[in-house]
Amino acid sequence: MLKNALLTLLAVAIAVGLGGGSVWYALHAQSGVGAIRIGPWTAFPDIGTPNADPYSQARIAREGVLALGRAEGLAFVAESDSAGQKLRRECAYTIAGAFPTARFWTLYAADQSLDVIATGKARPAALHSYEVLRQTDNSASISVSSRPAPGNWLLVNGTGTLYFVLTFYDTPIANSTGLSDVTLPGIVKGRCDA
Repeated sequence: MLKNALLTLLAVAIAVGLGGGSVWYALHAQSGVGAIRIGPWTAFPDIGTPNADPYSQARIAREGVLALGRAEGLAFVAESDSAGQKLRRECAYTIAGAFPTARFWTLYAADQSLDVIATGKARPAALHSYEVLRQTDNSASISVSSRPAPGNWLLVNGTGTLYFVLTFYDTPIANSTGLSDVTLPGIVKGRCDA
């Protein structure tokens, strides 16, 4: 009888552990149900709509954020560079390429909870479309590092995991079914501080 009780407790512990682990993964992963991937960028187009899947709804409830509906815009998150390596705060990156048409867009460096990284300086770890210098073909190149760089520079300092959040507001791509035709800027890794 004691053997049956121990086996039952073991089975319950394994079930609760694996179930809790799978829910934690589903809520923290930047992939999964309803996700679209364009290069290193991932978005959940239905996250702010009534058609959002249960995991997306749980993610919004856990984070306590106000999700954008399809008419308002679309947010993309990058957790790795274009080569597939995880982003790190101690490395320098170049975000370069064309940005889709939008009335306004923002780009910021984020921590694991997708909050803007506190830089400890007067300069925030964020840029927006009105302040970015563009090339003649309307593309842009943004340097991301702890050291100042000429042109567009996004300050990131410290160590640990890094995410980039690129949000487009009032954009035709948010309510388009042709998201596969959209191109987003690439993320190229530079030097890393040891």
